Amino acid sequence: MTSPSAAASGSVLDLAPVVPVVVVEDVADAVPLARALVAGGLPAIEVTLRTPAALDAIRAISAEVPDAVVGAGTVISPRGVEESVDAGARFLVSPGWTDTLLAAMKASGVPFLPGVSTTSEVVALLERGVREMKFFPAEAAGGTAYLKSLGGPLPQARFCPTGGIGLASAPSYLALPNVGCVGGSWMLAADAVSAKDWGRIEALAREAAALG
Repeated sequence: MTSPSAAASGSVLDLAPVVPVVVVEDVADAVPLARALVAGGLPAIEVTLRTPAALDAIRAISAEVPDAVVGAGTVISPRGVEESVDAGARFLVSPGWTDTLLAAMKASGVPFLPGVSTTSEVVALLERGVREMKFFPAEAAGGTAYLKSLGGPLPQARFCPTGGIGLASAPSYLALPNVGCVGGSWMLAADAVSAKDWGRIEALAREAAALG
C-alpha cells in the first residue's frame, strides 16, 4: 500500500492499485466502510456524488478516518467541485470533462482525474497540460486493447480505468504501462454492506490490494 502522502504529490494514480468506487446510501455506513477498506489496504476511496448522502459521507470519512484519502467521484459541475472540496475531498474524479469543469478542477487545489473515452479527448487534455485521466467506461469503451493501443502514440498519458472491471480482469489492466491504478466496486459486495459485515469488506479489500 502506498502512503496517503502520495496525494500531496498530485498523483491519485499512485495511492493504491485499486480505488474503491463507493456509492453511500446511508451516511452511517460511511465511516465503518472506510475503516474496513483502509484496513484491507485500500486507502484511496472515491465516494460518488450519486446519492444525497455522498457529501456527508465524505465529510464523515475525512473527519473520522485519518488514514483514508477520501475523494469525490461523478463530479460534473463547478458546484460539485466546490462542495466536494468543502466537504473534505482530497481528490476529484469525473466521468467526462468540459473546459468549464476542467478549469474548476484545476482551481480546486486538489488532484483530479477527468474522464475520457476517446483518443481525441486524451489529446485535448494533453494539450491542456493534463496527463492523468480516468478511462471510462473502461470495458464498454474498448478495455485493455484500447488502452494498449493508446500507449504507442500517447505514452505520456496515464489512466485509472473504471467501469466493468472486476477481480479477474483488473490484473490485465494493471499490467499495462500507462495504467496507474483501476477503479472498481467488486470489493463492496451489496449483501455485505447491507448486513454491515465490515470484516468481509476488509477481506475483499485485502484481496484487491494484493493485486498491486
